[in-house]
Amino acid sequence: MSQLSITTTQNVNINFNTASVGDRIFGYLFDLLVKIAYGISLYFILFRLLKFDETVFAGFDMWERNTVILIISLPVIFYSLVQESLMEGQTIGKRIMKIRVIKIDGYQASFGDYFIRWVLRLIDISIGSGIIGLIAMLVNNKTQRLGDMAAGTAVISLKNDVTIDHTILKELDNSYVPTYPLVIKLSDNDMRIIKETYDTSYNAADFDMIEKLKEKIEAVTGIRSVSHNATAFVDTVIKDYNYYTQNM
Repeated sequence: MSQLSITTTQNVNINFNTASVGDRIFGYLFDLLVKIAYGISLYFILFRLLKFDETVFAGFDMWERNTVILIISLPVIFYSLVQESLMEGQTIGKRIMKIRVIKIDGYQASFGDYFIRWVLRLIDISIGSGIIGLIAMLVNNKTQRLGDMAAGTAVISLKNDVTIDHTILKELDNSYVPTYPLVIKLSDNDMRIIKETYDTSYNAADFDMIEKLKEKIEAVTGIRSVSHNATAFVDTVIKDYNYYTQNM
């Protein structure tokens, strides 16, 4: 499992663990089981219970039968495209394996990105029983198949040991009094980036980065620090954001 470094729109680097080839294969197999279950269920409903072959199909010619089969096959054909679009980069199989499709430029993947990945499944997976996609993932340090390379996406692992230190949450005393009301201009994603950058910089004693982070927060929110200490300022901003979001 390798790491994927993403530079966000705020020029902050975030590291993710890329999904292993094994996780991606098992995710695909789980999705395949769902498709097979759909096909078997549909077969028994239409041909065993409703007797489509004796009723509806009896008066159809070959083209009409193929059209009906194509229509009922659409959920299987568009399975990954629809699910990734609606489930923010996940399918049932990916959710089970705790992996997700993201953009490697820091933006949320769009329908167009998922569409490119879906179209190139024909080469990656359908041709050669997936050998092309497998080779592409094995030789690529981001475990990208051809569809990922074309769409500018990657599949990351969500299997991280998460504690309060890895979230935007900050433990506060009941007596805590906030200092900067303007922190509510920030989003949860902004605060996650701020906290991750602050924690990493603080642990590495990179106070220059903390000073730059302070300047960026002031520019975005309009807050003016009451302290010249950048570390104390950023720490207070994080606490204030938690205070306001937890009490709104």
